[in-house]
Amino acid sequence: MAKVEIYSSMFCGFCYRAKRLLTDKGVDFTEIDVFAHPARRREMMDRADGDRKVPQIFIDGEHVGGCDELYQLEIENRLDALLGLKTGS
Repeated sequence: MAKVEIYSSMFCGFCYRAKRLLTDKGVDFTEIDVFAHPARRREMMDRADGDRKVPQIFIDGEHVGGCDELYQLEIENRLDALLGLKTGS
């Protein structure tokens, strides 16, 4: 299974939605709360090409974007492959 990292904030509805999608798929992820750890926001921005909005999601070190991009991958049936999930036949 892929390594998933999410930079988030506890007050962010989009963060909640992204985490919910991954949880529903049974995917473990590392959450980095930039509200609780403000110094990590700079790290997030560096990794996300300057984007300062949360969530910012990384799969196996590759930036996939935020909540909208994560759901777009799901709509396009590309998310499971990125996550290393087996798909049913």
